Amino acid sequence: MPKYTLTINKTPYTVDVDADTPVLWVLRDSLKLVGTKFGCGIGQCGACTIHLNGNAVRSCTLPVSAVANANMKLTSIEGLSENGDHPVQQAWLEIDVPQCGYCQAGQIMTAAAFLDKNPNPSEEEIKNTMSGNICRCGTYMRINKAVALAAKKL
Repeated sequence: MPKYTLTINKTPYTVDVDADTPVLWVLRDSLKLVGTKFGCGIGQCGACTIHLNGNAVRSCTLPVSAVANANMKLTSIEGLSENGDHPVQQAWLEIDVPQCGYCQAGQIMTAAAFLDKNPNPSEEEIKNTMSGNICRCGTYMRINKAVALAAKKL
């Protein structure tokens, strides 16, 4: 098996995995960073969302060979904030967003990347962006409210 070097949460890692191994499984199985969740396996639900150079991407369909040994920075939910909770995480707690919580890491990562690029979004922009992530519990109203609150905190 080839060795791949990745920078995840500002830390370099070397892993021995097949070239087509999704980054999700590198995070969870090889590196024991289990905050990123498996949902659908086809990049549709958003539970596995991480940041690639600041952009929200689905890690379940992203092969390790596409991001390794390059100048690409990956951020998982564990590395979102260096100094305590990120403003999106703070807003999530204040609004009491989670119900079952399974999709929340992906929701938070999507929201954080979105707000980095659009720090003053409209309700419609929030709704359109966050609708790409599935929440089986249907907490969409609270999710959108938390994203709006996080925008004010940034």
